[in-house]
Amino acid sequence: MAQLWGGRFTKETDQLVKEFNDSIRFDKRLYRQDIKGSIAHVEMLGKQQILTEKEREMIVSGLRQLLLEIEEGSLEISGSYEDIHSFIEANLTERIGEAGKKLHTGRSRNDQVALDMKLYVREEVGKFQQLLLRFLQVLLSIMEEHTETVMPGFTHLQKAQPITLAHHMGAYFEMFRRDFFRMKHLEETMTTCPLGSGALAGTTYPLDRMYTARLLGFQEPSGNSIDGVSDRDYLLELLSDLSVLMMHLSRFSEEIILWNSNEYQFVEIDDAYSTGSSIMPQKKNPDIAELVRGKCGRVYGALQSLLTTMKGLPLAYNKDMQEDKEQVFDAIDTTRMCLKLFTGMMDTIRFRKEKMEESARHGFTNATDAADYLVNKGVPFRDAHGIIGALVLLCVEKGISLDQLELSEYQKISSVFAEDIYEAISMDTCINKRLTTGGPAKEAMEESIKNYAAFIGTYEKEQTAKEEKEWSRS
Repeated sequence: MAQLWGGRFTKETDQLVKEFNDSIRFDKRLYRQDIKGSIAHVEMLGKQQILTEKEREMIVSGLRQLLLEIEEGSLEISGSYEDIHSFIEANLTERIGEAGKKLHTGRSRNDQVALDMKLYVREEVGKFQQLLLRFLQVLLSIMEEHTETVMPGFTHLQKAQPITLAHHMGAYFEMFRRDFFRMKHLEETMTTCPLGSGALAGTTYPLDRMYTARLLGFQEPSGNSIDGVSDRDYLLELLSDLSVLMMHLSRFSEEIILWNSNEYQFVEIDDAYSTGSSIMPQKKNPDIAELVRGKCGRVYGALQSLLTTMKGLPLAYNKDMQEDKEQVFDAIDTTRMCLKLFTGMMDTIRFRKEKMEESARHGFTNATDAADYLVNKGVPFRDAHGIIGALVLLCVEKGISLDQLELSEYQKISSVFAEDIYEAISMDTCINKRLTTGGPAKEAMEESIKNYAAFIGTYEKEQTAKEEKEWSRS
């Protein structure tokens, strides 16, 4: 098959060079964006009378037919073409004749691929927002059910203070809500349309770039044609956002793995999201969480790879930029699969409340509250800290918790202690007196849950409106 650029050459391209240079094996997934951009471009060419009305109709009709055949599976995207752009143009010309050769009027593959990637990323970012809202809904449901489920809070992987499962899940809600806003911000910054930038210096044809931009849902054309074809900042931002999202999933995975262990026994992962051992029949492994944790590095690698590719490139377009696609496609596919699977796992996981509360009771998580008790009785905090430290040591020696220690033992160390110490260090008191915003008290958590539910409701409505607008534009 002849190349789009073959006129200047007298020899055939070496087959290995062709295979090395061709991108259709991976950029074929851009067929929908390529056709969508081409239709908008042709509509503009017709409006500007660069194409006749008949030519415009023939090309648009042919492009729509190609899209239908690809979607239905009757037209297979072949690897014999250099890229998706040449595949679309060649098949269009085969169907409608000479008019198909005018599809490329007033544009370059440089601005064409820049447009295709931007359209693709914009769509994927929208899908990630939907997936994140679904995951946040699962987290919210867990929070609503577990405002009174006591568990230990940790620092340095050591039991620190008693909290609730709702409080712990709320920390992850905040993380993934930030991921949602990062995706939303990226979508909102992709407002300029590169089509019409040409190879790098625009074109002599009287294009109406604003018209094309609006047809494709952009606010305006790119302000500089050189930047229009060489900008990959939005891909770097996407990979950065996906890396942070995967880091959050990896941290969460680490906790699920720990909680699933025999030492913790805080959770039981549903059989549908677990695997067994080929040799040890008793095993039920948290493979989904482990794989998510492992794949985090893969997404990090994509970000580092593209940063390295872009760091030394002079303006404007360079073939190095072809390396953006495989990295971005893989990072998107990997993160999407991890987020979907993690959502399903968390939606079906069972929390073992009794194990969590038992762990909190036997980890001296109420020691800080015992010290506060003394402070409220007039003991300086530093002295109170030492007194409770001595009591903890005594409990360790006896193999009991603070609330199991006899009052007489308390009073041997400090006469300030009275019967009300047991109320002061109860799990209920330790948690529900922490009423500050964002704290673990049931009252504070119910306020957080109310705000989180309102957040999800607001953006679910926005997503629906956005989908309706996109459907109308299509």
